[in-house]
Parts: sequence; structure tokens; C-alpha cells
Amino acid sequence: MISQSVRLGVLGLTLLAGLAVPQTATAGPAPTTTVEEQRLDGAVPQEILRRSGFASVAPEFARALARSRSYAQAARVVTRQGSRLWQRAVDRAQGRGPLGGDLSRDDDRPLYWARLAMTREVRSWEPRFGLSDGRRARLLSELETTSRGQDSVRYPHGGGVKRILLTGFDPFTLDRDIRISNPSGAGALALDGTTVRTADGPARIETMVFPVRWQDFADMTVERSLRPYLPKVDLFTTVSQGRVGRFDVERTNGAWRGGFPDNNNVSSTGTVPVAQPATQPQWTSTTLPYRAIVAADTGRFPVYDHTEVTEIPAGGTTAVVRADGPTPGSTARAGGGGDYLSNEIAYRATLLRDRLGLHGTLPGGHVHTPVLQFGAGNTDPATGTVTDPEFVRNRVDIIAQVRAIVTVAANSVSGPGLRRG
Repeated sequence: MISQSVRLGVLGLTLLAGLAVPQTATAGPAPTTTVEEQRLDGAVPQEILRRSGFASVAPEFARALARSRSYAQAARVVTRQGSRLWQRAVDRAQGRGPLGGDLSRDDDRPLYWARLAMTREVRSWEPRFGLSDGRRARLLSELETTSRGQDSVRYPHGGGVKRILLTGFDPFTLDRDIRISNPSGAGALALDGTTVRTADGPARIETMVFPVRWQDFADMTVERSLRPYLPKVDLFTTVSQGRVGRFDVERTNGAWRGGFPDNNNVSSTGTVPVAQPATQPQWTSTTLPYRAIVAADTGRFPVYDHTEVTEIPAGGTTAVVRADGPTPGSTARAGGGGDYLSNEIAYRATLLRDRLGLHGTLPGGHVHTPVLQFGAGNTDPATGTVTDPEFVRNRVDIIAQVRAIVTVAANSVSGPGLRRG
């Protein structure tokens, strides 16, 4: 969420410049590294990689790329290694396989920094067979897709099991504190492929993670990733980091970008760019069972039904805050989740739900987690450590409460496996 969270002095939540495939087909010099990738050589990212066992990921990937003798071979390497990275991160988060270091298993940061190390290898690779800009961009796109779990959603065949789709985000605001972890991404790793029990049967959770980059969203990565699954699931929720000390179920999402810099330090201000803009609404709404979620005892953080938005009223010119949601004919300036990428993923996912004709039958919307805070005495990015016991406890508790919130929502879905296809 950003506009409100920045104004309140707390972290908000929740894309990769240049993932759209360039039109040129001629080979040229390798593109320069991105702002995100340039942070890799800092002491903190290197420590996180080393203390998680993920420091070997990029060198192994680079060696595999170097053995490729054609674009087809390179594409297979990228797909295989990207998928392997996602699965390794999920396995680590869920207690499978070696710990690889002394960072706690719930940590989402090794996946983030290892992926960037891999994309940097692709960006700088100059194979003997030549690599056009377009083909390099396709390799980068495939690496992003596979290493984020966006192509690995698998539900059991047949009925009897409810299907839940949950999304998280990368760490962000890294220039403010490069030690940042994102509990929504950590929750996605911890919950991927797991099952929760509901009153009328099991519910399977599948997850994916999205970048904090405006351009990826403009390139429709959200719609492309969610479209195959929304008609088949029984519940979905996008998740991001929001306010300090509280969860929020966001009631309304707005069609406005507020311009806060993304992970590549790129800003974007204006109406959320979507397909078919002529029919684009200013607002979309949650269909999650927010009353049941707010009423349930899901963990130590309070959960709120958050209804506030910022709008320009019909016929007006000045933005005003509305505590109870938008008024008829108004223009969005911030949804309940602000005007950053957490609001945008909520807007895109719920607009896609509506355009697929599922508004009345598919529960879906956005949940903001509390800000993940370091322990007292470890708040200075310049002198603090990359982890501490309170930091780990806060992240573990947030993940557990996300699981509980999803379970409450799944219990509100009548009957398992209603949508199949």
C-alpha cells in the first residue's frame, strides 16, 4: 500500500523494467544490469545468500548456461533452473531438505536475491551462437515466471478439495533498508502446496509471487498469471505488506497509480493501464467474506474491514478521503490499499474476476499484513543485523495468521471444488 503508509511514516506494501519483448531480432551488446541487480553486491544481500545456502545458485546457473550451444538449450536451462529455485525456496520454507545456513527457514529473502543473481547472469551472458535482444528478453521472462511459481500451480484432480490461490510480493523499499523481508512473500513460500482443513473438507493452497515493478504490471503479468486459474479456483486472495501492527481486508480497490518508486527506482503516475480501457471501472470491490474474517480469532494481530479510499467526487477537482468507500461517479486516487502495487494487484485481480463473469460466484480480494519489524535495538539499517529473534517471531506469527485467515475464508465457501475446468 503506499500513499497512506508513506504519509503515516510506515512501510507500505507491495515490477522488472524491460520484460516486454523488444521488437528487434538482431544481436547486440548485453544490456546493463538493473537497479535491483546492482544492489546484489552489497554486504547484506551477500550475507543473506551465504547464510541460507543460496550463494551457489547463480554460479551453478551460470555454468549451466555456459554449456548451452543453442538458444533452445539455453531456454531449457532457464526453465529447469528457475523452477528448481522456486521449489528449493518452498522446500526450505516448509522444512524439507537442508537448512543451508543459520537463517530461519521462514525467510523469503534468499529467493529474492538468488533470482536477481540469476537474472543478472542472463543479462550479461554473451554466448558464441549470438543472442538477440528479443531472445534474451524471453529468457528473462521465462526465468521470472518459473522462479516465482507462476507456472507451477497444481491442484488435485477431481472433486472433494477446495482450491485456493494466494499471491505474495518481493521485498521492497530496499534503499530505505536493504535488510527488508516481505511477509507476503514468506507466506506464499510457507503455504504453497499445503492443505488446510475446513468444515466440509480439505482446501489446497497454491501460491505465486510477484515483483515490485510498475512495468511488469503494465505488461499484464498479473492477468497473464492469474487468468488460467481464476475460473477453476474456489477462492483467491492477493496479499501484501501494509500497516504496522494490523491486518486489513481491503474493501475497495482504485484504478490509480500514485508514483511511489518501485524496486528499480522507477515511478509511474496515472490511471492503472489495463486492456480494454474504455470499459475500465474506477473501482473494484472485494468478494472475500470480510465479516467472517474480521470476526474470527486468527492470531495476535487485529484484523480490520478497511473501507477508506481517496477520490475526486463527481464534478469535483480536489481529492478527498472517504472513510466509507467511494461515492457514485467519483474518480479514484487511492484504494483501501493505497495507490501503490498492492492496490494495483488487488485492482487487476478483481477486475479480471469481474471480466470473467465471476463476481457473484468467486470470493476474492486483497489482504494486507502487518509491517514486518525488526526487534528493538535492531532498527538502524546501517548498524543492525540481518535478522533477530523478534524479527523471526513476527514473520512466523504473520505467516500463521495468513494461514488462519485463509482457512476462515475457505470455511465460508459452500462446498468443495465447485469450479472445475
